[in-house]
Amino acid sequence: MAVIRVQGLTKIYRGGQVGITELDLDVEPGEVFGFLGPNGAGKTTTLRCLMDLIRPTSGRIEILGRDPRRDVGLRRQVGYLPGELALYQNLSGGALLTWMARMRGMSDLRYGHQLAQRLQLDLSRHVHDLSRGNKQKLGVVLALMHEPVVALLDEPTSGLDPLAQQEFAAIADEARAAGRTIVLSSHVLSEVEQVAGRVAIVRAGRLVVVDSVGALKRRALRRFELEFAGSPDPAPFRAVAGVREAVASGRFLRCAVTGPVGPLLRAAAAGDLVNVISHEPDLEEIFLSYIRGGAGDVHAGADKDAA
Repeated sequence: MAVIRVQGLTKIYRGGQVGITELDLDVEPGEVFGFLGPNGAGKTTTLRCLMDLIRPTSGRIEILGRDPRRDVGLRRQVGYLPGELALYQNLSGGALLTWMARMRGMSDLRYGHQLAQRLQLDLSRHVHDLSRGNKQKLGVVLALMHEPVVALLDEPTSGLDPLAQQEFAAIADEARAAGRTIVLSSHVLSEVEQVAGRVAIVRAGRLVVVDSVGALKRRALRRFELEFAGSPDPAPFRAVAGVREAVASGRFLRCAVTGPVGPLLRAAAAGDLVNVISHEPDLEEIFLSYIRGGAGDVHAGADKDAA
């Protein structure tokens, strides 16, 4: 059973501004799920609806099979980090940790302190004395301190230094290995690629694609540089299945390919091929292709082996 199930989620703000439209989404147990899109695409709106901080115009939400609108106790099993973090300024990090633990009915703060130590966060300092990055670390600790079954994290590494980002990735991977689920909204696409098995991309309030990172890469445009002993003629390669572009420059032929690359390589091997250089797409290239509309209309799929 899906840990999070969203069906037909729509949020229209006053004045007709669209937050999200007809979103259908399932998030499975024990996965880190990336939720991507440009500013204003509907990511934060969706997370706020999941937390019942705002009410959707229409649609259905279930978390752990329960309705967050009616089941207040569900929040004990959910961790949340908002994109716009607001903390009590006159408390120390440690005091805030203790206060949040009492709110959740927790008596054991060991995991929260472990997280702070791993992120190199000094809990003795008052919030108003913390840098932006250290406030963000504190937000991550507060969201994960109770080892929630589900964590909804909106831009969790915003403002973090590379070492802290790396440590967060390790923490997320450990949560996944323990069977917990993280939904991660982020603009740091290299980070999402590192920790997420599947991603959803939203654009202008609508779902564009949801699939495993591996499957998206296999469908994406890949670029090859083929080196020949002589000057290649690009014309025959443009007729090869999957080749979108073939440009010759001296002894090199630069090709853009979608789908299987076997036809291109067989055509190249029939000539005086010397070397092949492959440029595999990263998640940022894939993301931009969908956001710019070059990857087509809504596509939903699943690649269990790559997830």
